[in-house]
Amino acid sequence: MTHQTTDDFASLGLHPDLLRAIRDMGFTEPTPVQRQALPAGLAGRDLLGCAMTGSGKTAAFLLPILQELRGRPRGTTRALVLTPTRELAAQVDEERRALGRHSGVTGAAVFGGVAMGPQEKAFRKGVDILVATPGRLLDHFRRDYAKLQGIEFLVLDEADRMLDMGFLPDIRRVLKHLPPGPRQTLFFSATLPKPIVQLSRELLNDPVRVDVARPQGTATGISQALFPVPSRRKVALLIELLRRDEIGNVIVFCRTKHRTNRLYQKLERSGIPTARIHGNRSQNQRTKALEGFRSGSFRVLAATDVVARGIDVEELDHVVNFDVPNVAGDYIHRVGRTARAGATGEAYTFVSPEEEADVRGIERAVGRPIVRRTLEDFDYGAPEEERFEVPVGERVAALKARRKRERRRG
Repeated sequence: MTHQTTDDFASLGLHPDLLRAIRDMGFTEPTPVQRQALPAGLAGRDLLGCAMTGSGKTAAFLLPILQELRGRPRGTTRALVLTPTRELAAQVDEERRALGRHSGVTGAAVFGGVAMGPQEKAFRKGVDILVATPGRLLDHFRRDYAKLQGIEFLVLDEADRMLDMGFLPDIRRVLKHLPPGPRQTLFFSATLPKPIVQLSRELLNDPVRVDVARPQGTATGISQALFPVPSRRKVALLIELLRRDEIGNVIVFCRTKHRTNRLYQKLERSGIPTARIHGNRSQNQRTKALEGFRSGSFRVLAATDVVARGIDVEELDHVVNFDVPNVAGDYIHRVGRTARAGATGEAYTFVSPEEEADVRGIERAVGRPIVRRTLEDFDYGAPEEERFEVPVGERVAALKARRKRERRRG
């Protein structure tokens, strides 16, 4: 893409206000999912889109809605976008603001971890587009002010991820709060397991199928490598790769919140600027961590799979799987944080002997063996200086003992 033009978008019939915003954002031509989805979406058709993260699907469902709502009276919420995580909701709302900056279309994001007051105001005011996670939306539905009787557009984004997170019953409860009349439904999922196919059949009316996903593969720009290493040496290997500048800015995925915290502590003690993000962090903490990582204040973002989807970090150099995911789909979505929108990136996976079986499953899913690497002059056989993970039973016992001592002192 060497020429700055929005002619391809203009040929789709988008309004000049939207074309201006597209130009402001630096988009030059539609992505494959946008080429397929936009004509049908702009024509008012229901969509079933199978598209991986980083494919441009957010604009594919937002642009038809913005086009239709651009000249409509304000004060009624007419579009609802459901997403699985707070981060994805915030990201979709950010793109809504950017694409709609010249159109006058209003919106708000509704998710947990923050105060409900500003979100209540959005309901009462009637913003045009509401982006929400199912759980927090249901919290609001318990209040009299939360009425969405004007909904004309419904989007389910990352539907398979919502299934993985156990949100399918919540989605069905949300649907009961929406008006029964005709609406345009845009349904996007990276994969289409049976429960998602069934839900799509219930929601969609004669949909146009858009399929640009490669659900059993990874983006072409990702260079992948496995680093066989004993569990006790994973932290040391990561620190050495960082110190040698073998790794640039990196998201490091851990299996649990506790392991994420431990990795954060060890990297910080080693003088490596690190942020962490997982389900026990408040929304304010998570937002600051992401902003600091995006701005370059932190070189490392230690995370659980809560950010495996829905987080866009431009020019992300590396993803490291500190722990091998036991589901191949999680591996694909983790490494998909790099090589976004046609860029290139590297994904390293640290593999201990007990994780080899999971690696074989991942290699079957991606359709080829992943190259194995070793770091020259690194002592793989050195002993562990400090236990990385303390078993939960020991942690609980230590917490009880500390509380007991505190009560005695009190």
